[in-house]
Amino acid sequence: MQAFLEYVVKGLVAHPETVTVTPVTREGTTIYELRLDPQDVGKIIGRQGQTINAIRSLLLAGSAKQGLRCTLEIVEDRR
Repeated sequence: MQAFLEYVVKGLVAHPETVTVTPVTREGTTIYELRLDPQDVGKIIGRQGQTINAIRSLLLAGSAKQGLRCTLEIVEDRR
């Protein structure tokens, strides 16, 4: 799932070299923390959150097929 997320997100952003996806496991759920360039956050969120919600839906469907529980969070580093 991590490779899938990296592939999708890097295809959408202007600075793909800064994209990192880190899996964190909490209470049986894998949370993928997405870190990217601050200029690209708006592209990933999309209008009214449509893009991020679509990515989360694909992640949910793909992980459910494998019997996993996964979610995606955008982590904004304060610089």
